[in-house]
Amino acid sequence: MKDSDIHKIIKILKEDVKKWDIPVVSIVAERTRDPFKVLISCILSLRTKDGTTAQASQRLFSLADNPAEMSELSVKEIERVIYPVGFYRTKARNIKEICHTLINDYDSKVPDEIDELLKLKGVGRKTANLVVTIGYDKDGICVDTHVHRISNRWGYIKTKTPEESEMALRKKLPKRYWKIYNDLLVTFGQNLCKPISPLCSQCNLTKFCNRIGVKKSR
Repeated sequence: MKDSDIHKIIKILKEDVKKWDIPVVSIVAERTRDPFKVLISCILSLRTKDGTTAQASQRLFSLADNPAEMSELSVKEIERVIYPVGFYRTKARNIKEICHTLINDYDSKVPDEIDELLKLKGVGRKTANLVVTIGYDKDGICVDTHVHRISNRWGYIKTKTPEESEMALRKKLPKRYWKIYNDLLVTFGQNLCKPISPLCSQCNLTKFCNRIGVKKSR
């Protein structure tokens, strides 16, 4: 694809994704406007399907929806309500520690800077960028496996890891698309541009896509 094609691609994706559900963490952000809930639901979502994340988030927030209340829960209680999210034991410990850190070091407020968010237990660049973009409506580029895979599949960037993809996109992607890029590509990737055997016959972006790494499609 040509670099200038990104404008046409974004325009098409904005229309196409309307027929699918948006990622659950974005739903949490829209409904609550609470960076703490965005942070916790994002942690729960890692290596976990959206439906499971949504249910686990709802159960946890019904017990505690702020750092002070959540810090009072035992690790076992957190484990019980977030099961069966992936790595639920590790996530329960991390959530407990994050709450204590927020209370002690950040006056119970979730930081709005990536470098500060990365100091929290279990928070990587994907989560930090997501909190900044959909929790605080600030510029950032959240790169998960879908964003990394599809950006490379198109031929828009050529990178080997999600972190490399983030840095490449920061240099290349027009800033007005930074906040929406993750939601668009995650929704697109979950429903059509799948990792294995993507549904290319149904895709409106085929004329822009170099299909890099695609060995089989439908």
